[in-house]
Amino acid sequence: MPVFYDQLNRPVNIPAMPQRIISVVPSQTELLFALGVFNELVGVTNYCVHPIEQVATKIKVGGTKTLNVNLIKNLRPDLIIANKEENDREQINYLAKLYPVWISNVNDLPGALKMIGAIGSITGFEKESATLTARIVDQFEKIHIPARRLKTMYLIWRKPYMAAGNDTFISSMLHECGFINALTEPRYPVLSSEELSDLDPDLVLLSSEPYPFKEKHIMEIKKIVPRAIVAMVDGEIFSWYGSRLLYAPDYFVRLRQTLKI
Repeated sequence: MPVFYDQLNRPVNIPAMPQRIISVVPSQTELLFALGVFNELVGVTNYCVHPIEQVATKIKVGGTKTLNVNLIKNLRPDLIIANKEENDREQINYLAKLYPVWISNVNDLPGALKMIGAIGSITGFEKESATLTARIVDQFEKIHIPARRLKTMYLIWRKPYMAAGNDTFISSMLHECGFINALTEPRYPVLSSEELSDLDPDLVLLSSEPYPFKEKHIMEIKKIVPRAIVAMVDGEIFSWYGSRLLYAPDYFVRLRQTLKI
């Protein structure tokens, strides 16, 4: 019986090549399609929105943290692909007692590349995943990092303000982009306006997700940190750790050009 280890170092017994896969992580759903996994993918979440035409044909099994467990049982999966942070631990632990559940844990680019390779291995698309990771590495190696890295705050929520801490995948992407995270705290700390002001960032990036920041919020932040450059950014580019990484380097270059930094 083949045994694979996920990114939590859990052994996952997968007795045969999966034919009924459920993906409960949007970025990993997009990755599966990019690798060529189509007929084998039977279920995705309500938040799995890419690629649009393909996900429209798949059964929706609820939200990432509010999975419809009974519907999942009806689909009889032989593999569920989940994530430590994006899914509800209790639900995933329950499902892991019934089905093979492979859990990713991605905090940086190397971790994302390992995840892509591992998913290629457990789905039988090793060649495709190797090609994809090579293309991603090639694109990231072309990024020119400026001599001075701007101290950057990446906001993901409003009321209260929440930002990406220094141990997150977003923080890793800031580094790859040529910035440095203004936060030293882990995870996603809540910040008051006074704390945001005291951090005195050079740059504040307002993410398009999970909170849908809009252009109108730029002036709100400028009042708190008047010295900082404040800009809207594509949250998927900074936080999706699958095949969307192919588009990240070019986006980062264009972002710095737009901001003239």
